[in-house]
Amino acid sequence: MSVDKDHKQVLILMGSDSDLPSMREAAEALDRMGITFAMHVASAHRTPDRVAKLAQGARERGFGVIIAGAGMAAHLAGVVASHTVLPVIGVPLVSGYMAGADALFSTIQMPRGIPVATVGIGPAGSYNAGLLAASILAVTDPEIAERISAYRKELASKVEAKDAILQESL
Repeated sequence: MSVDKDHKQVLILMGSDSDLPSMREAAEALDRMGITFAMHVASAHRTPDRVAKLAQGARERGFGVIIAGAGMAAHLAGVVASHTVLPVIGVPLVSGYMAGADALFSTIQMPRGIPVATVGIGPAGSYNAGLLAASILAVTDPEIAERISAYRKELASKVEAKDAILQESL
């Protein structure tokens, strides 16, 4: 994982250490884009003061985007967004009886004035959160924009190669 001790661009928060396998996907996407990050466990319900402190000081510490992943009630992203002006991306995680649907609804239903960008449920959503954070940073960083463009071209090439194999088999 790409963690630069002097300058980190994205802050990744998760409500529990059990969320780490999913949230590692966001870190993987950021690594792929050459973006530094920091990761912390901080619960909106069990450590609210810690969450507030991390969110309130993020901009001053050089972060440009915050990714917050949580399951079940999933209030982490919303609480973080209420304590910062930075863009916050919420990752609803699979847990409990509703398999992440409850986390999705909690994350997307923010009150007017406190936006949270929300991605899909689970590891794929977490990876997309990393890519969305990269896109946000790319607004002011042409190098990141180039990396995103190259990645998308790579994705397109893979699809075209798979289609060529399909066409040969028909």
